Formats: sequence, structure tokens, C-alpha cells
Amino acid sequence: MSEAPRTEDLVYDPTDPAVMADPFPTYARLREEDPVHWSPSLKSWIVTRYTDVRDLLLSDTLSVNRLLKFYESLPPADAMLLKDIIRYLNLWLAFRDPPDHTRVRRIMRHAFTTDAIAEMRPKIAEISDLLLDRLEASGTKDIDLIREYALQLPAFVIMDLLDVPRDMLDEFKEWSDDMAVFIGGARNSDDKYERAARGCRHMSAYFRQLIEERAANPKPGFLMDLINARDEGDKLSDDELVATCILILFAGHETTTNLIGNAALLLLRNPEQLSSLRVSPELVDSMIEEVLRFDGPTNGLVRVVAKEHELHGRTLREGERVFVMVNSANRDPRMFEDAETFDITRKQNRHLTFGQGIHLCLGAKLAREEGRIAVSKLFERFPDLSLDNENPPEWLDAMVPRGTRRLPVKLGG
Repeated sequence: MSEAPRTEDLVYDPTDPAVMADPFPTYARLREEDPVHWSPSLKSWIVTRYTDVRDLLLSDTLSVNRLLKFYESLPPADAMLLKDIIRYLNLWLAFRDPPDHTRVRRIMRHAFTTDAIAEMRPKIAEISDLLLDRLEASGTKDIDLIREYALQLPAFVIMDLLDVPRDMLDEFKEWSDDMAVFIGGARNSDDKYERAARGCRHMSAYFRQLIEERAANPKPGFLMDLINARDEGDKLSDDELVATCILILFAGHETTTNLIGNAALLLLRNPEQLSSLRVSPELVDSMIEEVLRFDGPTNGLVRVVAKEHELHGRTLREGERVFVMVNSANRDPRMFEDAETFDITRKQNRHLTFGQGIHLCLGAKLAREEGRIAVSKLFERFPDLSLDNENPPEWLDAMVPRGTRRLPVKLGG
């Protein structure tokens, strides 16, 4: 039995709409009053200080292999329902420890090269222009920036990467959303197991067929590179290929959608920073890094205790779940000067948004490239873009991803 929180009135409730919209005041209190906080409702530890989050991400005291124990604890009916999704998720890099993780990441590196990402730049710019052209031609002034731009751009980039036709966007979005309620830790969804099973069933069947077709009829591109990737003769199994495609599509578009949406929202809420970016477009790279730090697309990363240990006087026991809250760590004043200030000229910015160590995100370079191009082109095309003050942003109900479900804006002009 884990210890009760030391601070009785300090409760982290991610289902509270106010906390969804702005969790940072709660994070600040947790960092100061209870940095290793036991949440009875989540049955998990919440770790919020920068050095603790960084050190835990680098430590072997925590494991990413958290699904098997969860699966074994399920009632038989739920276990049967989630059988397929657990099968594929267990093959994701995000849920594998060494040596399995080491083997798969080494193979995948042969497809995720710097040159491959660089070759995507013209495609990202083309997709951005296409979507902005559509918005301009529509004559519509009031839009949901997420649905009309921030979601579609990274989705099209990943779909092009994996040879998925763009006209399948709605289907893939539905399948991805179904999986997200389970993977992202949605707290207010009663049917998340049924939805997750349905989404995984559709997505895995699609990618299995696509991989078979591409292997039989080779065509240059990222998917072919993934199929052909070898490390000392070792290659990904058929199931690993399917799981990797699901991971790339799911994680690749969701994280970047949140990055683009959060960037637009922060710049609109901080007009002096937007003015600085317009005067000095070369600040775009540091702007993206500051968005990643100040309100990044990932609230926290989930781990399970592999070895019992103590942290700040609390005993973390084997098998207990831990949320390492990177968005809290990224505003820790012990690490960042003026941590609560959004400053796109910030020089020292060692944020933890893409993780640390062996689980550093393989797609980080692509996400940064998409964010840089998408945000720059958006504000160039619509210089009078503004928030719709009558319709506030609607935030995702999730423990892991951080972003808006809807972001109403006025295009102006």
C-alpha cells in the first residue's frame, strides 16, 4: 500500500476541465509541496521536478514495459477485447526495454536517416501551401484551426511517408482517435476498450495488406526502406512492421498536430512574441523549441517501477505506475530562468519533451521540421489571424498528449 500524500488538500485531478486547460499552477504546487505525489484516483505516482524526471527517464529503475502486467490483471472479457491491440503495442519501441528495444531501434535507424527527413521538407511545404490555399479559396473566416490545418498537415505528411492515399484521412483519423482514448489515458471515456480494439483491428489489417503489396511490388520510398531495413542481417518481423507503421502514423501525426496547435495558440496569446517572430523570421527554430518547453505536445510519459527505490522519502514499489510529467519539468525554475515566461529568444532550452536516453523520440527531427514550416507559413498567409474570443479552445481529455481538440480562430483579412 503506497503512502498517503503529505499535503492533504493537494490533489492532481486531470479530469478537471480547469486542469485540462491549464495544469501548470497545479504542477507548480506539486513541484514545491509534493514532488513525488501519490494519486489515489490514478493509482499512480506523479513526478514533477526536472532533475527527477530526467534522471528517471535515464534510469533502469523504471520500465516502459507496462502493458503485460496491466493486461494480465484484466477481467477475461476485457482481456479478450484488447488482445490484438496489446499484441501490437507490445511491439512498439515505446513499450520495449533492452535488449528488444535496442534491436528494433537499430534496425529502424536505417529508415529514419537525416537525409530521409531532409527530403521531406519540400513535401511538407507543398502540403502546407495546399491546405492554406484551400482555406483562402473557401472564403471562410471562422475555422477550427486543428481540424482544418494542424491535424491535416502532419497526417498527410505521415500518410505520404507510408504510401497511404490522402483520401483515407477520415478513416485513419477515426481509427487513430479510437486508439488514442486507450493509449493517451483518456479519463472520461466509458467505451475506450471497445474503441481501441476497433481502431487497432482496422489499422493493423490495412497495414498488413499494404506491406504485403509493397513487398511484392517494390516502390522507392520510406515504407520500402522500412521493409528492407537490416542491421547485421536482422530485419523487422511482419508483426513488427505492422506495429511500427501503426506507431509512426499514430504518434507521428498526433504529437505534431498538438505542436502546431499549441504554437499557434501561444503566439496569438503572446502578440509581442509573434511580432518578434515577424520581424526576425530566423527565430522560428528557437520559437519551436520554446513551444516544446513552455506548453509541449506531451504532458507526461508513463513508466512502471522495475526496481523498488526511494525518491524524496517516498517508496516506489515494483509494479507501481509512474507518470513522469515532462511539461511540469520543463517549467521547473530550478532549471529554467523565468520558467513561466514564454520567450522565443530563449538560449538555454534543454527541455525534456522528446524524452531522454534510449527512448529519445526517433521522429523528433520530423516533428520540428513540420512545426517550423507549418507555423511560419500559417502566419505569413494570414497575418491578421486571431483567436475567436467567443469560443475558447477545447483541450484534450488525456494524461499523455497535451493539445487542443478544437482551436477556433478568425482568419481575418
